[in-house]
Amino acid sequence: MSFTPVYVPVGVPTFHLESAQDQFERSCAALKAIHPDYVCPSEMLLSLDQLRNYLDGLQPDLIVFQNLTFANAAYMSEVLRRFDCPMLLWTLREPVIDGGRLRLNSLTGAYSAANALRAFDDRPFSYCFGAPEEDAVKIALRASTAAAAVKKAMRSLKMSAVGHTPQGFGFGRALDSELMSVFGVELEAIEARELIDMAKAYSDEECADYLSRTASATCGLDRTPEHNRNDHARLYKAYTEYVRSHGIGALASRCWPDFFTAFGTPVCTVLSLLNDEGVAAACEADIYGALSMWIGMQLSGEPVFFGDPVSLDEKENTVTFWHCGAAACSLARKDTGAVVGVHPNRKIGPAMDFGCEAFPEATVFRIGREPDGSFRFFITEGKALDKPKQFIGTSIVVKTDSSSREVVEQSVLDGFEPHFVVIKGRHAATLEALARMFDFPVYRY
Repeated sequence: MSFTPVYVPVGVPTFHLESAQDQFERSCAALKAIHPDYVCPSEMLLSLDQLRNYLDGLQPDLIVFQNLTFANAAYMSEVLRRFDCPMLLWTLREPVIDGGRLRLNSLTGAYSAANALRAFDDRPFSYCFGAPEEDAVKIALRASTAAAAVKKAMRSLKMSAVGHTPQGFGFGRALDSELMSVFGVELEAIEARELIDMAKAYSDEECADYLSRTASATCGLDRTPEHNRNDHARLYKAYTEYVRSHGIGALASRCWPDFFTAFGTPVCTVLSLLNDEGVAAACEADIYGALSMWIGMQLSGEPVFFGDPVSLDEKENTVTFWHCGAAACSLARKDTGAVVGVHPNRKIGPAMDFGCEAFPEATVFRIGREPDGSFRFFITEGKALDKPKQFIGTSIVVKTDSSSREVVEQSVLDGFEPHFVVIKGRHAATLEALARMFDFPVYRY
């Protein structure tokens, strides 16, 4: 879907228009540098009639509302009565303080606009202050733009719940009506046995290409017994055809015990390969884990790691995240590659068995739930260290910017779920902007 961010620069002609024009031109350039599709007016909007004419026909996915000069609340009210989309309110710094004329008075205009925002429907919005070239302004503009793009894309996302969460894993369950009403996401459900039955019906010849694709993406698949390799290929074909035919962008799949007891081969490596193909695939049927993965993949453009926090090292200031073996092959260390092993508990393969590569910037993220069922975001930043596999399965070691012990202790006390995603890059600002668009609280550690 196309994404349309819109710049709305308002003012009145009684202030210093030369200064306002300069800020207008610099603001347009700054926005276009962030996203080339920013819609900008050809001139400053210095009257309500000019504003109305500009807004006619627009369908914005984000509005950057800027007071070039002071403008009363009628300008913001005109925007609010037309559109219900994410909003960033941008105040300009007064360009000159010399004891003479107040040239812009943008800040007073911001107070008028914000007051109208809160009075209209208490709509959540983001805010930034400063000149177009300031780093803090650029960060805020990039964050809100990226967050609004993710929010728009989410409205075309279709997810699947493959089977039910195991007993005691209810934190991953989701209602289709709730996902649609809160996030705009469509959720469908299919029983794990349906995909297992599909897989059982395929012949070895029908699945040969899937087996070849797995062998090319992994290391050591030949050490897996032949019947498990062939059954993996059947399962890979079943999941792939289901995802393609139903337009699934993210899924959360039941894994144990069904795929061991009813099929005899784990689904871990299938999920790994789906993640590399751009489908956010979480195990243990964790829907909000899968949605967290999908958001991380939208922000980074790459697969993300999904797993449990299993180890704390205060001396290194690290937290190790691990899971049984479903990490994307592309995350594997280059010196080992995406090694295939066995599931650590069931001792059946193929399951992924490697340590993840280092990357200099990392964000740990989770869409969580408050005790009353409302949503919240977990966010912390750091870097992924150059560490070998820590346990049987897949693992990644994250050195957090803040105290790793405090991250663990406080997030346990706050009652967060045991599944998190590790995203390449620093995305805290964008995730915080996204949380504001949904009016969710942020737990930043």
